[in-house]
Amino acid sequence: MSDGADLLTPSKEYVVDRTTCPVAAFGRLREQGPVVAMPESPMIAASLVTRHEDVHALLLDPRFRNDPTGVPGAGDVMGPLLTGLGLPPELDHLGRGLLVRDGADHARLRRLVSRAFTVRRVAALRPRVEQLTAELLDDVAAAGADGSPVDLLPTVFRALPIAVICELVGVPVEQRGLWRELAALLVAPDPERMPDVARAVVAQVHELVAARRADPRDDLVDVLVAVHDDGDRLTADELDVLLFDLVVAGFETTAHVLSRATLALLTRPDQLATLRAEPWRWPTAVHEIVRTCGAVPVSTPRYASTDVVVGDTRIAAGESVTAGLVTANFDPRRYDRPDELDVTRDPGRGEGHLGFGQGAHYCLGAALARQEIEVALHALVERFPALRLAGPADGPADLGFVRTGAVEVRIDPVPTRSGGAHPPPA
Repeated sequence: MSDGADLLTPSKEYVVDRTTCPVAAFGRLREQGPVVAMPESPMIAASLVTRHEDVHALLLDPRFRNDPTGVPGAGDVMGPLLTGLGLPPELDHLGRGLLVRDGADHARLRRLVSRAFTVRRVAALRPRVEQLTAELLDDVAAAGADGSPVDLLPTVFRALPIAVICELVGVPVEQRGLWRELAALLVAPDPERMPDVARAVVAQVHELVAARRADPRDDLVDVLVAVHDDGDRLTADELDVLLFDLVVAGFETTAHVLSRATLALLTRPDQLATLRAEPWRWPTAVHEIVRTCGAVPVSTPRYASTDVVVGDTRIAAGESVTAGLVTANFDPRRYDRPDELDVTRDPGRGEGHLGFGQGAHYCLGAALARQEIEVALHALVERFPALRLAGPADGPADLGFVRTGAVEVRIDPVPTRSGGAHPPPA
């Protein structure tokens, strides 16, 4: 940036304080200005666009590109991050997913893939999502029947998304262990283990493709193998990339929202009571949950293909910026009482948030993610009327982007004292 260059100077003013509420911390960044430096970011001095109006405009602006190779002077921000995962050189193409493509290249791939994520296909998957959820909750019921605490993060919130992905792709049950391991390595990278796991998963994908060509079935691989547009088909590498993208985008993100939403609802009993009394609110409430408990705090870097003014700041051609999704979703210029979780909030036109992005790179699996969130949370709170945190809560759980290491709960009925009062959880 040339104008407002002082914003690029790393300063404690722009460092997010991890010991305070993330909404307040990111809010301070937003109020510093429409564009601020992110010195803590690994994104090579990327600047953060903070306010809803500017973030929305940025995500729709074709002058900002996702692929740095098409922008003179731009540095590759995502490449080093993907290298850090430990992907072997022969699988470098896995880093060329939809999020780092632009223009006709991106439009072609998205057009072909979108046929696998139609409303009809996602709706048809719902009964299976409900069944998978019920089975996981059966395990929770067995583990917690004696009053023992149960950690919902590994048992449900991470188990469900990867199970749905495997169902969608058509991975046989006996082969799903590798996919679960790949998902785990994306959360806790192990560059020594990743090459073998990535190669094995790609080999499985190739086996699935060959099997579907010989014996078509109604799953995602079958659809992707069959899709074509005027004779244009997905290449083998593109199939690898898209299925890898599915694991990257659909696993930890959904688990994160489920975890944060559970903590938020269990520490806001009025909001939970509303959803239990008025379950018809769940589809709309999911939009508010994604707004306040979103899994993606910022977008992938965008590279200015020409000089662009954002707010009062000029972004020079070749410079990178990132869209502050979490800062935008709590912007008081856009929302009334933005720092509150209100499951009765009317999202208005559209979704009422930017949690799934906007524009050409809007999350392709958003409908599936919303469905998983709705099904899992609704089933959880209905299945266990006495659901509560295993330990005492120090007030309402933080909203915004907060990584969660565990969600320990108890599900057994709360014992009553002689006077009928409920003791606090142990």
